[in-house]
Amino acid sequence: MPDETVQSGLSDKNAGALAYITIIPAIIFLVAAPYNQSSYIRFHAWQCVFLHIVWFAIGIIAIIPILGWIIFALGAIVLLISWIFCIIKALNGERFKLPFIGNLAEKQAGV
Repeated sequence: MPDETVQSGLSDKNAGALAYITIIPAIIFLVAAPYNQSSYIRFHAWQCVFLHIVWFAIGIIAIIPILGWIIFALGAIVLLISWIFCIIKALNGERFKLPFIGNLAEKQAGV
């Protein structure tokens, strides 16, 4: 279970969920104290960064006509659902690992 509050007054659960909103809060949470001292927040911030890298990769795949468009459409739906699911799990105080990138996030967060 994550710590209930960090020194700023923003709970770990809220900061973990906020990390997923865009990549900007995730990067801020990785470099700014006291957020970068919580393994819970670091995990969600890193998972968000890796999720955005996957979004970028399927965006590049979308350049390929027809097959790329199909892969992009399916990938975008899966990533959107995963993104919403991660926000909900973070708000509930759970450290939900997405396949493949969850292990990378754990390793980077030092969990």
